[in-house]
Amino acid sequence: MAVGWKLVFDAGDPHRQAVFWAEALGYLIEDNSPLVEQLLAAGVIDESLCVEFQGRLFWRDAAAVRHPEDPFDLVSGTGLGRRLLFNRVPESKAVKNRLHVDIHAGHDAREATVARLREHGATLVRHVKEPGGEWSLLTDPEGNEFCVA
Repeated sequence: MAVGWKLVFDAGDPHRQAVFWAEALGYLIEDNSPLVEQLLAAGVIDESLCVEFQGRLFWRDAAAVRHPEDPFDLVSGTGLGRRLLFNRVPESKAVKNRLHVDIHAGHDAREATVARLREHGATLVRHVKEPGGEWSLLTDPEGNEFCVA
């Protein structure tokens, strides 16, 4: 039986990371503002748990992106399919990732994809060309490694 999943990143700035990865993958930033506004109005949560970002209310310590074709919950805005979640943590990244995302741009689009992502805050670490393949290793704005092949 298959199970649902999401990939979770620790982040210093979850909203900035969500913007970067939405751009990198062509995903949508999840809009939790209707739920956040509803909970605020009902007095269930305190304003300290929220932040205004891109003109909407978001959870202060979390942001997520979802595949644009996957279903999502209309009340909470939470994606019900392929998604990345970014949770605020106090410490910064210290060592190499044990897991990373590979973006499959295709050979003809790799260089343009790398250039576009660098414009959005990625750093090119190196280009790799081996008998088994060719890819570019980059880091996102918080130093998480990922590849563009």
